[in-house]
Amino acid sequence: MEVTEDQRLEPIRTFIQSSFRLDPEKWREFVAEKSNMAAVSRFINGPNAVHLFHQLQPPSGLCASLSVPPGVRTKVLCVSKSVPEALPKENPGKVLRMQEFLGGEALRTLISLHDEVSRCTAGLAQDALKLTERERSTALVMKAQVEGHTFLPPPDALRHLDNPVERSQGGGHHGNNGSSNHEPLQEDSSDSPRLLSNTSYHDDASNGCSGLHDNVDQKERKVSVAQLLHACEETVVEWVELVSDLLQQDWSGLVLDRLKPVPSEEFAFWKDRLKNLLFIQTQLMSPEAQQVASILQVADSVYWVALQDLQGDVQEAVWEAEDIVENLTPVEQKLSEVLEMDFRQLRDNMAAVMEEVCLLWMRSKFYCWPGRMMVLLQEICNLFVHLSRKFLPGLGVIRVLESEPGPVLDDVRLVIQTLQALKSAYAQKQTQLELQNQATPTRHWTFPSTLVFSHLDTFLRRLLSIQEAQRVAARFYRLGWTVLSRLNGTMAVQQVSEEFLVQVRLLSGCSCDPTDPEDQNFELKLDRFQAELSHLETRLVSVLSTALGDCSEASSAAKLVQMFWFFVDQRAVRDQLQPHLNRLADHVLTDLDQTELEFYNKRERPERFFRFHPTAAARLCWNRQLRRRAEAALRSFRTIQNLCGALTASRLVLERSRQILDLLEDFRTGVRSDWSAGLESDCDVILKHSLIQISPPAHLEVACRYQLEAVLLELRCVSREGRVELRPQTAHFLERRDDITQTYLRLRQMVLCYNQVVGGAMEAELPLIQDKLQELQRHLSELKRKTWTCEGVQRQSQPVVMVHLNIREARANMDAMRRIAQGWAELELLQRSGSLLESGVNDQTCRLLKTDGEQLLGLTQVNRSLYGADESAHSWKTYLDYVDDNVLEGLQQLLRRALRYLAVNMSPQSRGHALLGVTLRLQPSGSVFEPEIDAGLTDFLKGVISEVYAAAGLVPRISVSRHANYQASLQQDPELCALEQEVMCRLLQVEEEAELLRAGLDRYCHLWQIDRRAVFQEFLTYGKLLGTQEAEAERSPPTLKDFQREIQVLLTFSSEVTGLDELIVLHGWLQVDLRPFTTRLLSIILDWKHMYTDVLLESATNSLQQVTRPGSDEEESSSSSTFSLTDTILLLEAAGVELPEHLAAQLQVVTSQLQVVTSQLQVVTSQLQEVVMNRYHRDPDGSNWVTAKL
Repeated sequence: MEVTEDQRLEPIRTFIQSSFRLDPEKWREFVAEKSNMAAVSRFINGPNAVHLFHQLQPPSGLCASLSVPPGVRTKVLCVSKSVPEALPKENPGKVLRMQEFLGGEALRTLISLHDEVSRCTAGLAQDALKLTERERSTALVMKAQVEGHTFLPPPDALRHLDNPVERSQGGGHHGNNGSSNHEPLQEDSSDSPRLLSNTSYHDDASNGCSGLHDNVDQKERKVSVAQLLHACEETVVEWVELVSDLLQQDWSGLVLDRLKPVPSEEFAFWKDRLKNLLFIQTQLMSPEAQQVASILQVADSVYWVALQDLQGDVQEAVWEAEDIVENLTPVEQKLSEVLEMDFRQLRDNMAAVMEEVCLLWMRSKFYCWPGRMMVLLQEICNLFVHLSRKFLPGLGVIRVLESEPGPVLDDVRLVIQTLQALKSAYAQKQTQLELQNQATPTRHWTFPSTLVFSHLDTFLRRLLSIQEAQRVAARFYRLGWTVLSRLNGTMAVQQVSEEFLVQVRLLSGCSCDPTDPEDQNFELKLDRFQAELSHLETRLVSVLSTALGDCSEASSAAKLVQMFWFFVDQRAVRDQLQPHLNRLADHVLTDLDQTELEFYNKRERPERFFRFHPTAAARLCWNRQLRRRAEAALRSFRTIQNLCGALTASRLVLERSRQILDLLEDFRTGVRSDWSAGLESDCDVILKHSLIQISPPAHLEVACRYQLEAVLLELRCVSREGRVELRPQTAHFLERRDDITQTYLRLRQMVLCYNQVVGGAMEAELPLIQDKLQELQRHLSELKRKTWTCEGVQRQSQPVVMVHLNIREARANMDAMRRIAQGWAELELLQRSGSLLESGVNDQTCRLLKTDGEQLLGLTQVNRSLYGADESAHSWKTYLDYVDDNVLEGLQQLLRRALRYLAVNMSPQSRGHALLGVTLRLQPSGSVFEPEIDAGLTDFLKGVISEVYAAAGLVPRISVSRHANYQASLQQDPELCALEQEVMCRLLQVEEEAELLRAGLDRYCHLWQIDRRAVFQEFLTYGKLLGTQEAEAERSPPTLKDFQREIQVLLTFSSEVTGLDELIVLHGWLQVDLRPFTTRLLSIILDWKHMYTDVLLESATNSLQQVTRPGSDEEESSSSSTFSLTDTILLLEAAGVELPEHLAAQLQVVTSQLQVVTSQLQVVTSQLQEVVMNRYHRDPDGSNWVTAKL
């Protein structure tokens, strides 16, 4: 809640607005300032802030602070708390004390007003001085009250004994510490000689004032003895009233008007009381108080006795406060230690706290009153209630009901146990004091404990109610985990659960603090919540009754009871479900009867239910299953046994279950006896049998293998089962079971190795292992003579295993050699570079073949070592020939793949990319292919085929009896030769097609074969090219049309050559590159065209020079030029010739000149027309021109 909205601020606002006469807007500005509200918040909520000061500052307005504002000359408002704790929400005005006083500077002004008055004129009015003294005295009293002290103001008349001016005016002065700083003035009156003689400061005062007697009138300087005595008596009366108010204060009386105080407040009260009493005692012993006492004693005033009684009362109060503070200190220290502990540690320290309280009762002289001890115990209870409420999550105690209340329920339980431990510790100490009183008369606690723990008991009752609500809520939350067999029952439980959640939300939405025992609104809502839960429990009992009535088996009923045990264990619920629970005993008896019936029906062949167990073990498993079934029925009954009220039914079920269990036990004993006899017979047979046997033709087996495995399995079951009698042979077998098992495993491994060696031998391998097999036969013969009780089996079986390891490794190497040779069939000997085959075999493949060949040689040498063969032995050469055949087959597959690659890619039906490529070039001798098809391409293919065969020669020969390498052997292979011949035939076919292509392009041969200059000279002479039959013709220079005709022919040739394909594929596999040919031919055509265009450019240049020559007209330039300038330029543009820069510039100049001339002609023409119009005009009929009159 925001501080500005806190209702505890209302009495402070009312006091401040009334005292400073503030309007509401000023108050809103005050609460809007963060620094002000920070101080107010610390004062309201903090236990350490006791005073709150307010002042008006002109620039900033109303300000608040927690300390006395320095340098303030205006009014200051002080709001104080009577106890150092947070303001209570209810009636905060009861603990607030509000006062007005002047600021520090104003206080000092009032206190030091004596100095100002002494410098004032003697004409100051006496009433004004008295008012000033009264205000000053009030300020000192108020300052002492702010500091928590009782100030005893001395009489004002004592001040006038030191200052003649003030003595005449009747003023007074009080120091800041509550004592006068001036000595009493000597009285010269003869009416009171005793008063003057008993004044201790008579001589000093007379000497100090001797200089003033000459300037002031003697009558005006005298003080009336009656007035001085009256002032002292009034002072004593005031002192008695102030001190009596303090002495009459008792903490036990103040508690009646307080809101649940804690021990720290009482500790502070007694410490402050002791400090104030010492302060009062110091004032009563001050010189001013001694002067008052002397005056009253000399005057024999009745107030002298009152002053003495006051001093005695103060001394007794000091002794009382010192005793109480001294003996309360251990209690305070213990409580301070408790406050620093975690709340979970408080329960173990309650006895220590009560021990200190008990010692306080016994040690203190003044605190042993029942009223004071009851107050202290109530304060301790209030403290632990406060700590408990602080430990608990407040509203979260109830809001946690919306989820699982487990952790919070544990916290509530801990608080209850802690507070109960406090009451238990109190009861123990009370009993201890009573026992001590019986032995020796001592004071003990006779006050009723109900008065001590009234507030604590109210808080405990609230916590117990909350704990019960949380427990019930925890039970209802477990309904979400329950599932009933019937849909209606499940839906009913879910509906109850949903309605419970509705009630939980209603209670959790309560804004009341559940840990506040004074809040009755929460109590009403909690009672309503528990009533609704009671109604829901009644509905849930109805659902459970129906569910138990539907249970046909005891196990299902037991599961249902276990599922709802959190609900059924309540006595009220159990009584309502009693008929259904009693009926479950009949179901248990029915299950026991069915178990007995099944035993008698299936005891002859129970092993069919356990097919993977030995017969005896299967029977015992079946017996164990029936036993578990009977025990499950008994457990189901025991689940509800405590809930059933019928003792006869319980006794009947227990007797019946015992009968069934005894029957099953007898059957189990008989099976174990039969099993022991059968094992004894089997073990005797196995122990006397040989280890191995050989079956025809050469298959080795372990003797009694299946019988031995069965016995080992049964012995494993016997060890697991237990309580089976072991006879001698069985015990001996079981004792040596591990050795027999190891022997069996070694023999089985040896048999497996031997059968693999013999059964998996290759024909080429048999001669190599013949000697080893004979050696193995000798070891096996020795093993056949041994039984299962013999030793040395490992030594006899080890050679077989070693031979098997060597042969298995050799066979693995043979498999590796086969995989290497077979993997060559996947290699690519020929590989395109880009899109064409431009080189021979692949270098990477050749390196791989060479590496594989070396690996093959290494593997053969390893196998020779494994077999232990001699290099010159016939059996080893035969083995190498076998390996050589595998290698030769792999190389054949590799070469076949390469040659087939050539044949397939050189087929006309090939739809892939071209395989080989040639270039057609134009040379002075004519068009030629590079490389030449008939010679170069043939040599290239033959070289590729040779490299393919040479790749086989990279693999070293394995066989030592075959001297030629693999290349020579494969060159004679018919299949490979046929593929080679097919490739060469494809080469001849593509050669013919290439010649046809070249012949078709020879139609342009005249362009590069004839002499261009001679032909052009002939064109310039005759205007055309002479035919072969025209030896002589008439000379006729060419016209522009002749140039246009020849240029057009050249442009047609250029277009045709440009339209030729760059790449042409012949016969589906030979790519011909025409780009060098077309590039050269286009260059020749361009040279032809330049011969004609150069003449035209020269003609255009001459024409432009004549036109731009000064004094030359158009007719002269036309007659001197061969061709028309305009037509020449148009023809050059049509031929795609760009004019040189100097010609283009000259042409631009001529064009500009023509435009100027044209514009001048237009001007002259318009002028002539105007002259004609002015000189002549038409006649009236418009038919004739008439000369105008000048």
